[in-house]
Amino acid sequence: MMGVMASEENRTITSTTVRTSAASGVRTVPGAGAGATRGWRTRLLVVGIVLAALNLRPAITSLGALLEEVRDGLGMSGSVAGLLTSVPPLCFAVFGVTAPRLARRFGAGAVVCAGMVAIGAGLLIRPYVGGTAAFLATSALALMGIAVSNVLMPVIVKRRFPDRVGSMTGLYSMALALGTATAAAVTVPLTDALGGNWHSGLALWAALAAAAVLPWLPFVRAREPEHDGARAGRDTPAEAPVRLRVTRSRTAWALAVFFGLQATAAYITMGWMAQIFRDAGVPAGTAGLLLAVIMVMGVPLAFVIPRLATRLPHQGPIVLALGVSGLVGYAGLYFAPAAGAWAWALLLGVANCAFPLALTMVGMRARTGAGVAQLSAFAQSTGYLISIPGPLLVGVLYQHSGGWGLPIALMAALMIPQMIVGVLAGRPRTVEDEATAP
Repeated sequence: MMGVMASEENRTITSTTVRTSAASGVRTVPGAGAGATRGWRTRLLVVGIVLAALNLRPAITSLGALLEEVRDGLGMSGSVAGLLTSVPPLCFAVFGVTAPRLARRFGAGAVVCAGMVAIGAGLLIRPYVGGTAAFLATSALALMGIAVSNVLMPVIVKRRFPDRVGSMTGLYSMALALGTATAAAVTVPLTDALGGNWHSGLALWAALAAAAVLPWLPFVRAREPEHDGARAGRDTPAEAPVRLRVTRSRTAWALAVFFGLQATAAYITMGWMAQIFRDAGVPAGTAGLLLAVIMVMGVPLAFVIPRLATRLPHQGPIVLALGVSGLVGYAGLYFAPAAGAWAWALLLGVANCAFPLALTMVGMRARTGAGVAQLSAFAQSTGYLISIPGPLLVGVLYQHSGGWGLPIALMAALMIPQMIVGVLAGRPRTVEDEATAP
């Protein structure tokens, strides 16, 4: 699949290298050597995007699979564990907003490369530091790398692959879902194979981050274009940068709230779902597999949904379909968590695919790369701020109620506003139309 994507993008980029001389009107095409180099870099960039995406969730889902062991090892209460599951969205909100500024100064490739280094360092160090505070701090280091990469991926896709936004977003989202599911599924078995040492079970994911650094090294000095240039098959002048006040856009706000509510559901799922199944009597290994099923549903759907979304004038129907799946899954989890565990996992996995849909809408709700950068930073940072209380509140409700009834009811209730704002965000509008500064 990556080979097909790379060949498609190579044709796209090659077509944009045709130039017209203003003086003579003669069209020229770069030499074969330049085309070969550009094709090689395109393929390497696709590999880099896929490897980066694989690293954007194992730091979270590997911890979710071993949360009980980590709690016992560090002496955490339920409320503190809830705080731990709220750290990812907090870091994504705080650090994600800095990504566009860093990309303008150092280049998007350099920032993503540094992000992979931070992920690897954080994952390698955090299991061995000892103490809850140090564990949180080193987790934040890894999450900082994830945060800037989260924001810049849609920007890189929009700028480098302008005519394949749906396909490339689908590939990136599919890789992200695969990394998420793999970490959830194999962390417990690998930990058992390493003698039951949860420290080693968490640290091993640093190796995947180290591998992701390599394809980004050639792009460290490659600066992203400041303006959006020609589109495939057409010779058009570069667009002047548009100054946006994103906070004036109703579409941007709807997308930010939609992003925040789907992130709330996702981080509650990644942080607590394995524990919900374990408390219902499901063995630890099976609970990890159930969490993996939820995440692995995103592998095929994360590729299909963005492609479908780009073909629809309004993405509201997809939002509603995902929301209904989530409501049915939560109802089943409330009434028969163990008996129907596999069915509820499948339904919640479908609902969890609101994330690739949100990423796709970020690319669709702005016309230019600069607009996507501003919208991505705003929607993700604001959205992750919105999502911070959710996992913490679930931990508090669980500790004080002594069961999962109230937390599950909360998850189901939040699905209703998610569906409403998702429909509003799916309308065919762009932030440039709503938020262009005078």
